[in-house]
Amino acid sequence: MLSPGLLLLAWLPACLARHSPPLRAGAPRCYSAEELSLGHAPPHLLARAAKWEQALPVALVSSLEAAGRRKRQAGSPGGIQCQVLQPEEVLEADIHQRSISPWRYRVDTDESRYPQKLAFAECLCKGCISAKTGRETAALNSVPLTQSLLVLRRQPCSRDAAGAPTPGAFAFHAEFIRVPVGCTCVLPRSVQ
Repeated sequence: MLSPGLLLLAWLPACLARHSPPLRAGAPRCYSAEELSLGHAPPHLLARAAKWEQALPVALVSSLEAAGRRKRQAGSPGGIQCQVLQPEEVLEADIHQRSISPWRYRVDTDESRYPQKLAFAECLCKGCISAKTGRETAALNSVPLTQSLLVLRRQPCSRDAAGAPTPGAFAFHAEFIRVPVGCTCVLPRSVQ
């Protein structure tokens, strides 16, 4: 009688061969537009990749887009500005608004990247907010904090042996990018 472990070892390669796209050694699979529409990534790459939905830059996108729609409907002016910190307002505010190096998020869209939309933090001040006065001071600088994030990048590819890119065909390669996720205060590099 075969043990369950041996049965699994015999079944797994056959199952993977049926459900995974064939890959040439060292070459990514080349997809046509009919096989994979714009904005989607191959399911087999998504299963092996990081859980993008859990990454802050991905998770924030839907709420940022909804907030942007509400602001446009209300006619609120958008824009980047360093505001005066009001002690009575900070108790109810989010961390990016309570920080002495405040920031806002914007949605960065790149159609050759998966995920196509990511939330990028932008510092609102050049300096930092003084805890004493609530106003911006040049004694410190606001700088972005970045996180390394794995993304998939689309690139043209050839579906035949000629090597010239096939119109509409593309492959994916993994790439790490630096995503600004917040801001912090640092000492200036030089005395002003």
